[in-house]
Amino acid sequence: QGQLVESGGGSVQAGGSLRLSCLVSGHLISWRCMGWFRQRPGEDRERVATVEGPGITSYKDSVKGRFTISRDYAENTVYLQMNSLKLEDTAMYYCAATREFGGKCQEYNTWGQGTQVTVSS
Repeated sequence: QGQLVESGGGSVQAGGSLRLSCLVSGHLISWRCMGWFRQRPGEDRERVATVEGPGITSYKDSVKGRFTISRDYAENTVYLQMNSLKLEDTAMYYCAATREFGGKCQEYNTWGQGTQVTVSS
């Protein structure tokens, strides 16, 4: 059974940095499509960044230039490096995976348990 296990969340002051890690196991290791999502209380979950192959990344506009997603295939880990954190980055962050069909990543439907990121002033 595959799992996504996040770590690295915590509390940080605005302007600081955190690196989230997602350990990928089981059958999920072979899946190409990986991402990070976040959810604030009372809001819908939103896509933050995805890595869908070597060098194939995409970002939510508000995090471009501040966040970097990467995947270490040898370590079976997906990272989210978050720099210049803002108050509005406070959320529960989830690692996600999905299968591809016809060469395209489908809707993300496999989730980790989440890790909390809190940014304070």
